[in-house]
Amino acid sequence: MSMKIRLARGGSKKRPFYAIVAADSRMPRDGRFIEKLGTYNPMLPKDSEERVKMDMERVKYWLGEGAQPTDRVSRMLEAAGELPKKDRANLKKGTPGKAAQARAEEKAAKAAAAAEAAAAPAEEAPAEEAAAAEE
Repeated sequence: MSMKIRLARGGSKKRPFYAIVAADSRMPRDGRFIEKLGTYNPMLPKDSEERVKMDMERVKYWLGEGAQPTDRVSRMLEAAGELPKKDRANLKKGTPGKAAQARAEEKAAKAAAAAEAAAAPAEEAPAEEAAAAEE
């Protein structure tokens, strides 16, 4: 039986509340579970101690039995110091979309044209001054 440590959603509409549960991976998200290991309330501030509560002894037991934590639960366990930190690289997250890249290119082209236009009269002025100074 493949086990997962995951979140089961509760609470009303737009007021989420999650139970951290050990469940068979084939069961639905909010369906049957084997044991409730803790709670997670995302409505509380991040520095609140009530935001995430876990029975760490039972979590360690289920991890020892081979249960795999989901990504969100593993982040909570990393924050609690139970699991080592994983290197996560979402390389595409920070890159802008096609339209934003096109706008950036247009803006850069306009800025370059403006810089050239500003530099051209400045270069001509010293040449005129030098010609006037020679006469």
